[in-house]
Amino acid sequence: MSFTHVGPATEITELESQTLPHGRFYKLPDGAWVPSVTTVVGHQSKQGILDWEKRVGFTEAQKIRNAASWRGTKYHGLVEFYLNNELEKIEKSEGFPLYLFRASRSTLDRIGPIHCLETSLHSARLGIAGRVDCIAEFDGELAVIDFKTTKTLKKVEWLEKFFVQEAAYAYMYYELTGVEVDKLVTLSVAEDGQIQVEQRYDKIPYMNKLIDWIEEYRYYVQGMNK
Repeated sequence: MSFTHVGPATEITELESQTLPHGRFYKLPDGAWVPSVTTVVGHQSKQGILDWEKRVGFTEAQKIRNAASWRGTKYHGLVEFYLNNELEKIEKSEGFPLYLFRASRSTLDRIGPIHCLETSLHSARLGIAGRVDCIAEFDGELAVIDFKTTKTLKKVEWLEKFFVQEAAYAYMYYELTGVEVDKLVTLSVAEDGQIQVEQRYDKIPYMNKLIDWIEEYRYYVQGMNK
């Protein structure tokens, strides 16, 4: 299968970024530094992560995090090769990430014309930025598509933070291009090869949650700076 890249409706500026102790930040075209949407969303899980570290121990937690990061990074790379029609690079790959890619390939084939792939987006109005996995047609409808790897498939109610993140990218894309996406898609592949595709059309609940979380993160940063 060959994928078509139509590009965004208008040119989008690539943003400079930096990682600081309290998160990742992007420099907007006007020079302002704003937090990444991943940083804002991740702040909501901070206490839960600390509790989990206490349960399993810091060393074991770090080992699990490193394995998950390696798995996700390698899988994302293979997906990017595939969507960029660089099959020869996939053929040179091997190991577990290749297994995950092969398990999800038929689902990836549901992707149509691609607008953005690993593209930095931002919203001056909301004061956030980030790098979206993919904005493309999925089953014929324009979608923000987030690729996830996971040890086991998650309960649907645990996916809320992913949809909040995807809603943020949908808003950023609309602000920058005037093009509204139809839906949000979370595509997950588990270590046993199972695939989960969850789609949401109503973005408003997730946007409301995003606005609340942005405010909470700002209060947190203000408290750190006192």
